[in-house]
Amino acid sequence: MGFATHLGSWLLGTVKNTTGTIAGTIQNLGACPSIQTKVVAATDITAGTVACVLPAGALIQSASYLVTTAYATTTPTIALLVNGSAISAATSVSAFTTTGATAIPLGTSNPGLVSNVGSTDAIVTFTQANVTGATGAGILTIAYVVRGSNGAMYPSASQQ
Repeated sequence: MGFATHLGSWLLGTVKNTTGTIAGTIQNLGACPSIQTKVVAATDITAGTVACVLPAGALIQSASYLVTTAYATTTPTIALLVNGSAISAATSVSAFTTTGATAIPLGTSNPGLVSNVGSTDAIVTFTQANVTGATGAGILTIAYVVRGSNGAMYPSASQQ
């Protein structure tokens, strides 16, 4: 399997510019989502543990936590931050005691950072709390759309 990097989002669709008012003549380009993941252990409880870095202007679509090894406690919490500002409340997930995926609600704090992480690359960190013992692990997944550093989905007309 190969890996490649690409600057900016992949825009997919068949109509680049709007020339009319009916389907087939209206711009229908959309951007492909991207994801980043972070393996998390129960011992990763330090505030500000780095999960990933998102490109400037990114729109965060969702976050989830896949428990791969059940935690020893029933009330762990996880919270997400962008450049030190919370984008989720400390989410208590009873599912941490069993394996499986759970969504982390976003935008309860700083919804503006969810819709645009800012004009520079954004460090996404997380904090776990109420974790007892040294057992438990999972994979934190953050899905986002790459956009221009100003949050624009499409380049200006002069750049197309």
